[in-house]
Amino acid sequence: MIGNLNHVAIAVPDLDAAVAQYRDTLGADVGAPQDEPDHGVTVVFITLPNTKVELLYPLGDDSPIAGFLEKNPSGGIHHMCYEVDDILAARDRLTASGARVLG
Repeated sequence: MIGNLNHVAIAVPDLDAAVAQYRDTLGADVGAPQDEPDHGVTVVFITLPNTKVELLYPLGDDSPIAGFLEKNPSGGIHHMCYEVDDILAARDRLTASGARVLG
């Protein structure tokens, strides 16, 4: 069922500092910030040779990421995205097993 790791999403309390860490300290290929108002976040994708890291920063106090950061002030892994052949079958199998599926 599980395929390639598409990306790891990390909620960050300071987007500029996180971008600088990946770009300046680690030398990673960092994309431009993208506001995603439907999801309440600003995202920045960092492209690595074998996957991506998605930095998540809240777009307001009612953002789900703001709530995550309240519980985890230093930030942390929010989710991991895997590629699958059949997304609906994978969702059904995961929810039947008690997993929380985002989206």
